[in-house]
Amino acid sequence: MLFNSLHFLFFFIVVTPAFFLLPHQHRWKLLLAASCYFYMTFVPVYILILGFTIVVDYFAGIFIENNKGRRRKFFLVLSLIANIGVLAIFKYYNFLNENISLFLGNTGYTNNIPYLDILLPIGLSFHTFQAMSYTIEVYRGNQKAERHFGIYSLYVMFYPQLVAGPIERPQNILPQLHEEKHLEYENVVEGLKQIIWGLFKKVVIADRLSLYVDAVYNNSDQHSGITLIVATVFFAFQIYCDFSGYSDIAIGCARVMGYRLMINFRRPYLAASIKEFWSRWHISLSTWFRDYLYFPLGGNKVSQLRWYLNLFIVFMVSGLWHGANWTFIIWGALHGIYQIFSVSFKNLNERNILGYRPLSSAFHALITFTLVCFAWIFFRANDVHQAFAICKSIFTFKPGGLFIGTPESFAYSLIWILFLLGVEYISEYYSDIIKVFNHPNRALRYAGYTIIVLCIILFGVFNGGQFIYFQF
Repeated sequence: MLFNSLHFLFFFIVVTPAFFLLPHQHRWKLLLAASCYFYMTFVPVYILILGFTIVVDYFAGIFIENNKGRRRKFFLVLSLIANIGVLAIFKYYNFLNENISLFLGNTGYTNNIPYLDILLPIGLSFHTFQAMSYTIEVYRGNQKAERHFGIYSLYVMFYPQLVAGPIERPQNILPQLHEEKHLEYENVVEGLKQIIWGLFKKVVIADRLSLYVDAVYNNSDQHSGITLIVATVFFAFQIYCDFSGYSDIAIGCARVMGYRLMINFRRPYLAASIKEFWSRWHISLSTWFRDYLYFPLGGNKVSQLRWYLNLFIVFMVSGLWHGANWTFIIWGALHGIYQIFSVSFKNLNERNILGYRPLSSAFHALITFTLVCFAWIFFRANDVHQAFAICKSIFTFKPGGLFIGTPESFAYSLIWILFLLGVEYISEYYSDIIKVFNHPNRALRYAGYTIIVLCIILFGVFNGGQFIYFQF
């Protein structure tokens, strides 16, 4: 079920009022049943995978809490093996098998290990990481084991963030699932505003940009260097509006019912360094890797060389998390290299190079955005060969045209990108754009709502399909 579908609209307007009509003690049942239905609208049988990991982690949490010493660690490791094992089988088995075949083929041997004819369960990486955070936090003593099986199941399956995050921590969500929620005007209004803004970013900006991006990247060998540059920049805004749009809708849906999910994006393309970019982009994932991989590796409390290695490992794993393809691994490696240079030349990053701080900040932001866009080439490309061919076409300025489709469609794409940047700038340095709709004058408020809704209706692309990050 897609957030940008009529199916979800009906789902939302049925589930939300029913939630408030039910007594508190029965609401978790409604949300769990609704979440199961939400997930099963994709591939029903994959609910069994979720069920398996939920049962394993539920009992693992209790056993970890009830035991000491090595037995606690044993149950944690058992839980991690179960979660990572499911992820490895469904997401990485065929990728690993394919690379073994290539390696053996180059040495004259044949790989007889069979391939699995399976589809990747939607959102597998997201709910796997959320489940892992629970058992790790119980092991660390930061979270009490959840005894209510239904509440724990809902923690993993809460429908707004089930398939693409934010990847929540148990300390934030589990207490909220026990609290009695009341119908509050502020929550409903603020939640609906965020839903509308997220939908606007998805269907008006992201899905419109995808028309150009897909046309170019699906036939990259037929396009010029300038066209490939434009498509890559468009993709940068497409993936941002697509993913942050999903996060906004998820956070808004939860907020209407009184639940607070963590912020997942904070205007990342205004970042003046790669380090700052990752403090603004997919925050729930970057903090997950920080807390559960980077810090256990030693973080920056080690020698400088080991520190750099830790950074590189984290970003390589982050790339692999995104997909079983060398393109994602290279994307992660590039960001690892960027991050190492960013911390190595911290003084240069912060230096007022142009003598005027706002202009210098803009210059640093432009450099950061350029580096991020270069890495996006590997993220978007179908394979490594295509990615390097695109890089070659760009850097050799392969000649050709600019427009794909109609000039009007191209112009709309540019207009919406500029509009987004304006909104982001205002939100960063003046006031959050959503708060603009809190004007005390009711006529102005409703005029703002009407304009946004009309833009969605008139300029939205409603055949854009699923959100990009569903595949992860």
